[in-house]
Amino acid sequence: MTASKLKNKFLQFFQANKHEIISSASLMPDNDPTVLFTTAGMHPLVPYLLGEKHPAGARLANVQKCLRTGDIDEVGDASHHTFFEMLGNWSLGNSASPDGVGKAGYFKKEAIEFAWKFVTKELKLGPEKLAITIFAGNNNIKDYDQETEKCWLDLGISADRIAKLADNWWGPAGQTGPCGPDTEIFYWTGADKAPAIYDPKDDRWVEIWNLVIMEYNKIADHKYIPLQQKNIDTGLGLERTLAALNGYDDNYQTELFQPMIKKLEKIADTKYEYFKKEFRIIVDHLRAATFLLGDANHVSPSNKGQGYVLRRLIRRAIIYGKKLRIEQNFCTELAKVIIEDKYYSQSYPEIKENKNFIFNELNKEEAKFSKTSQDALNKLAKKQPLELHEYIDGKEPAPKVTEQELKLATLSGKEAFDLYQTNGLNIELIKEEAKKFGLIFGPEQIKEFEAEFKKHQDLSRTASAGMFKGGLADDSEMSRKYHTATHLLHQALRKILGEQVEQRGSNINAERMRFDFVHPQKMTAEEIQKVENLVNQQIKKGLNVNCQEMTMAEAKEYGAIGFFTEKYGEKIKIYTMGDFSKEICGGPHVANTSELGKFKIIKEEAVAASIRRIKAILISNE
Repeated sequence: MTASKLKNKFLQFFQANKHEIISSASLMPDNDPTVLFTTAGMHPLVPYLLGEKHPAGARLANVQKCLRTGDIDEVGDASHHTFFEMLGNWSLGNSASPDGVGKAGYFKKEAIEFAWKFVTKELKLGPEKLAITIFAGNNNIKDYDQETEKCWLDLGISADRIAKLADNWWGPAGQTGPCGPDTEIFYWTGADKAPAIYDPKDDRWVEIWNLVIMEYNKIADHKYIPLQQKNIDTGLGLERTLAALNGYDDNYQTELFQPMIKKLEKIADTKYEYFKKEFRIIVDHLRAATFLLGDANHVSPSNKGQGYVLRRLIRRAIIYGKKLRIEQNFCTELAKVIIEDKYYSQSYPEIKENKNFIFNELNKEEAKFSKTSQDALNKLAKKQPLELHEYIDGKEPAPKVTEQELKLATLSGKEAFDLYQTNGLNIELIKEEAKKFGLIFGPEQIKEFEAEFKKHQDLSRTASAGMFKGGLADDSEMSRKYHTATHLLHQALRKILGEQVEQRGSNINAERMRFDFVHPQKMTAEEIQKVENLVNQQIKKGLNVNCQEMTMAEAKEYGAIGFFTEKYGEKIKIYTMGDFSKEICGGPHVANTSELGKFKIIKEEAVAASIRRIKAILISNE
């Protein structure tokens, strides 16, 4: 199955079912200040999802080019991308267009039947390798989607292959707008037979299609009202589906990436199989950069907004190129592969039309980054390394080494952060260059770097841009609950896995929490369950959440934990939850753990070497 054949099958199927085919919109959305990029097929259609009549009618289908950077840290695995193509079909309410074009819309039952027929009949994916998720209800919408469950059961799906998940909720595309529960189709990519019971935590199940049942309009923080016009919005990921159809468990084995990978193998003089993460990040980011530069509303690299994201993508690709020991400029060589590729040039002729602009901007950005990198090396060259190798790893100095000598030989965390912020070097490259220059850059300095990084996250990460956002998104009731839950989770992980566990970041919104921590290996199912149970035990105990102010020294003596302590002032706040948790934190929190409801771990996965990530939700007891 080729990408062109898959797209044609999709469009022909929905055209035969009375859908009008519309073209892809720009990656840069028009008249929407809440987001930087078109993140989904629904994004350009928001006015029509809210009730404005589309000139093509109530049934639409297309292939939309999209760009998301919210999960950029996950790029490097087999299935995540920044730029991707989304095959979508929509039903805009239940009425035809004013001029009679197109057929009246449809809702849950028909949307599910269309999806199932296309996947099993047109694409011939065996039902025995498919599973379903549906909306389980959350703190805003209490009831689970029983109607959707019945639709799947009526099609013959086993109840064991249907999972109810609270985070099966989609949208809006910006901060407000149309949204609703969703139901997803998953495909089994494992080499063995698919298990009879679907386990959402098993990452061999890969999501290929998301069907959003757009029933609500988000008008403010946690305020939802029923949409007057109920819609269907679906998204079938081209990259993941193409991989599944061709028997790959790696999207980068498909024709969409292989020409770039083969070119990169020649440039780097090494093989993809040896450096999969580095290859994936480079080809993904430069594919995204090529499409941003080649878009009809193209953007140039800069230090703000869309240009900032573009610059970060290009420079991140260059940095990973250095990890492959590539010294020459290579970005335009990979961009040429995309532009000259028959599939891409026919699907999106604008990239060929804008090829000179693409090449010029990539060349300029590589030159700029080369200069900033050299400036960084010049800064490092001004340091004075110790002659004795044993001090490079930050060991205690011998008496003959003065404090001044030690200071000159140490790259501080603040100096390293300046190299990151001003010169664009990431932490991995800083470590490598510090070692080359014989400088001390050990655990203490890395912690200081991380503290500086945390302080400036609000400058380099914004919710609307999706640029590496972390921490607490707002001061809402649900964010307070999730923030409180991170304390319980942190302590539970330390009790179950050991005190080497340290928090490395969190991301919280009204629907879920994400928690990154130090741990050298994948958690077992038993460990995950023990952590989840321990957190829920503390919630059931109804522990009061108390706050005390003290100095850092008093906090350490008190037994409080906190690993980003440089961001706190002379007096710090310690939040305690009974005898279970004592943690340095700025807040905000709930008053009692009983307010949290039930804690549920959705996923545990790797983020980087020795860094794991847990995604979890809180389920109301009401």
